[in-house]
Amino acid sequence: MVLKTAVVIGAGDRGARAYAPYALDYPHELKITATAEPNAERRKNFQNTFLLEESSVFSDWEALFAEGKLADIAIICTMDREHFKPVMKALELGYHVLLEKPMSPDPEECIQMERAAQKYNQQLSVCHVLRYTDFWTTIKKIIDRGDIGQVASVQLNENVEVMHMSHSFVRGNWNNKAQSSPMILQKSCHDMDIISYIMGQECKRVSSYGSLMHFREENAPDEAPERCLDGCPAEGVCPFHAGRYYLGDGRGWAKKFTEDHSRAGILKALQETPYGKCVYRSDNDVVDHQVVNMEFADGATATFSMCGFTRDQTRHVQVMGTKGEIRGRMEDNQISIYDFLTKQETVVHFNPPKSGHGGGDHAIVRTFLRDIDRGINSGNSSSASASVQSHLMAFAAEESRLARGASIELADYYQRLQA
Repeated sequence: MVLKTAVVIGAGDRGARAYAPYALDYPHELKITATAEPNAERRKNFQNTFLLEESSVFSDWEALFAEGKLADIAIICTMDREHFKPVMKALELGYHVLLEKPMSPDPEECIQMERAAQKYNQQLSVCHVLRYTDFWTTIKKIIDRGDIGQVASVQLNENVEVMHMSHSFVRGNWNNKAQSSPMILQKSCHDMDIISYIMGQECKRVSSYGSLMHFREENAPDEAPERCLDGCPAEGVCPFHAGRYYLGDGRGWAKKFTEDHSRAGILKALQETPYGKCVYRSDNDVVDHQVVNMEFADGATATFSMCGFTRDQTRHVQVMGTKGEIRGRMEDNQISIYDFLTKQETVVHFNPPKSGHGGGDHAIVRTFLRDIDRGINSGNSSSASASVQSHLMAFAAEESRLARGASIELADYYQRLQA
């Protein structure tokens, strides 16, 4: 494979820790040549890690792109509502683009990005990393081979894990849909996408229910202050107390909001950032639980459930076919296939993943690089075309939720966007 070069737009958790490290592990395949990152500490750390010259480090993507085309690839990991403009500019300049999910909180922008990739004949892949894990690719192969017959129904549960919920979606960057995206798009577009992927057919209609039930001001403990460190009387009984969590079991999560990982550095960040706020007094408005029902072209159905109140962070799946079924739990790193005729159960154990999201973080970069070599555009697993379809499922689900569970026809929904 020919060595590729890349610029990284947004050197936060996903840009700096999920995708760019591929260049450190496989320097003969990928080299990082520049970055744009508004946070000075992150920018400096990224520069030092990837040995970048001062002239290759920028505080914003406009300044980087003003230099023209500096690499083969743009890895874009800005916040959700800041994807569209840098993607469109990167494609225009001739970059292949690896884009963090979701594409955009605006369905029309998603469609425009897909069309721009086709117009400029550039690879645009969205980081639906689950498609690249052994867990999900094996399930897909079993279904496609017909081992369990025709799929009648799929049940997928996403256990967000209660402290991950409080960190990312109550206190964190994705707690407010006006600033980022609705929960079904930001967190669970992975799930809409993986259901679309394993079903391999058009989703015809969706309906959805869900709400923000718990993380609301009326549920705050009596006399709880705005910030946990300001003497909260419920410190000993509240599982979400920021000081106890981020200095204890959640110390790894603290690395996502401060570059100073000492106790003093974490305490300082808790006094200055939203991560020190009471979970009941934040500006969050995304749901903490939601269900989505789907019907596919051949009559098969799927049910998805996302819940922030779980002990673990994983996904459970059950695929029910006419000849057998598949069950799996991603955290266990194995699946079970049961044959109705022989009554035999086959358990498949996977190798321990070497990167995040079950190995998907590294695998998507590897596949993206190889797709560029092959000249593949719309045919790869998480191309813009494939991603637009699963994004529309998420957008329609949110519209249904807001309409008290009304059934949304995907074809009608897409036509409305085109009008």
